[in-house]
Amino acid sequence: MKRPPFPWPFAGNDDPDRRERARRESARAPSSRPRAQRVVFDLRRRLLLVGGALGLCSVALLARALDLQVIDKAFYQQQGDARFLRELPIAVSRGMITDRNGEPLAISSPVESIWANPKELLKSPARLPALAQALGMPQDELATRLSQRADKEFVFLKRRINPDEAKRILALEIPGVSSQREYRRFYPQGEAVAHVLGFTNIDDRGQEGLELAFDDWLRGTPGAKRVIRDRRGRIVENVDLLRPAQPGHDLALSIDRRIQFLAHRELRTALQETGASSGSAVVLDVATGEVLAMTNLPTFNPNAVGGGPRDAHRNRAVTDLFEPGSTMKPLTVAAGLEAGVITPASLFNTNPGWIPNGRYRTTDTHNYGVLDTTGVIRKSSNVGAAMIVHRLGNSQFYEFVKRFGYGQRTGSGFPGESAGVFPAPDRWDGTSKQTMSYGYALSVTPLQIATAYAALGNGGKLIPPSFIKGQHGEPRQVLDPKIAGEVLRMMQTVTEPGGTATQAAILGYHVAGKTGTSRKASAGGYSRRYIGYFAGLVPVDKPRFAMVVMVNDPDPGRKGYTGGSVSAPVFRNTMEGALRLMDVAPDNLETWLAAQAAAEAKRKPANAATAPALPTPVAAGARAPQ
Repeated sequence: MKRPPFPWPFAGNDDPDRRERARRESARAPSSRPRAQRVVFDLRRRLLLVGGALGLCSVALLARALDLQVIDKAFYQQQGDARFLRELPIAVSRGMITDRNGEPLAISSPVESIWANPKELLKSPARLPALAQALGMPQDELATRLSQRADKEFVFLKRRINPDEAKRILALEIPGVSSQREYRRFYPQGEAVAHVLGFTNIDDRGQEGLELAFDDWLRGTPGAKRVIRDRRGRIVENVDLLRPAQPGHDLALSIDRRIQFLAHRELRTALQETGASSGSAVVLDVATGEVLAMTNLPTFNPNAVGGGPRDAHRNRAVTDLFEPGSTMKPLTVAAGLEAGVITPASLFNTNPGWIPNGRYRTTDTHNYGVLDTTGVIRKSSNVGAAMIVHRLGNSQFYEFVKRFGYGQRTGSGFPGESAGVFPAPDRWDGTSKQTMSYGYALSVTPLQIATAYAALGNGGKLIPPSFIKGQHGEPRQVLDPKIAGEVLRMMQTVTEPGGTATQAAILGYHVAGKTGTSRKASAGGYSRRYIGYFAGLVPVDKPRFAMVVMVNDPDPGRKGYTGGSVSAPVFRNTMEGALRLMDVAPDNLETWLAAQAAAEAKRKPANAATAPALPTPVAAGARAPQ
């Protein structure tokens, strides 16, 4: 047996020399493969394997990145944008509404609205009490609102608040709570112009009146921008302007704020003194048809629409219908003059103060005896008007009155305007024409009466009323100028001594007008409740203003119920101010000078009675008392 080259290590063999020799011999023993060559080969293969694996991983990553960022990027782009990128509206200011002199009637002021992301806010329930306190609302109400919209990302918490209040809420830094800019409408004139302007809703859109009629013009177009927001909803960066905001256009009305205030004040005074339930007043510029004032009572505050009854929102001068009463008589007389069946000198025997009308009677308040055509208007004789209309054919009378706009809208463009009720002759019964001659069996609005009277004052030329400064409708010649002038002079006698509206007289001016007192319809007939009218023009020589006053349901026990007692004073007081404001020259200087002289004569005796005694003259050469 051949001995191995080195001794086997047996237990207990601890000879150090032998172990050292064995180690050296083992190191010198030949090997079948060089050790250095084996190590080099393994490192190269491993490097190749690792490099190949890394290369494959890189290719895979590049391919995935190409797929995500180039080939199929839409989904992930959308997901990323949904988390950080937002498209926000840019609030736009509503156009300002001014009166004819540029005074603001409706303006928009910037406000803030607090909103929240319920998904984000509900993650911090401990902050809800502080938020509810800052918002001024119960905590349970806030929690309910958020829980009902827990799957949404947007809910308003409080809208249109003062910017300082919004800053205090945002200063709490509650997650998911933000604010956005909005605009709130403000009406400086308040109740006085409420029915003309209307109001806007919480989204700043017109709801009634001219705010609704011209909403597209006033509203403008909101803009849009793209922003990046953080998780708290704060804007980090404005990325892009998608659409610039286009502010609303301003609107200049024909209304004169000063005349509007006068009409509103005088109408309110009349309702307080007469105990009436409602009233309306309209003032037109005769030459242009522009509405200078239009007021109604009861009214409302457009700055706080939620308060007050909904019934007070109606613009009664345009929407409500009433039987016009004796304001119809000048048109009846004009129809007779145009048809040639009467002249200004025609006589009418009204004895005994009534005439039959089917199974009813047409009566006057007094037996006026024999009246001429002017007397029919001055005394407001129902019997005289009925006698005139008997000389007209049904179609003649109907077509004439229709030309003055009764039974159709005036063309003002006001939302909800009523056309009135003026039935065609084929719908009349045996009493219709006679009762229409003095203002029953048809219904009109105060604006329609004002438009018809303005035509009488404009030489028979009817111009549709307008609420916009400088916007005039197409005029129509509805009556011969000569006849219009004759009727105007007849109406002048109504405000002079012996007429029914002496309380409408204005010192220094000739006033043409007509009173009207109609009984209110009730079930099966007419009640003992009344509507008092006065419609007039001033000055008569060249009419500048046409005004209609309607007082509904006055208390007869206070100042009476006739148009001459309840409505004529409103006309006088309003027109006195309007004539002065517009610097309209007097056309009745004789009366004005006579009144001035009478006032001066009264002052002289009073001054003489209160003047101190003069010292006694001292004679020449005499010494004055020491």
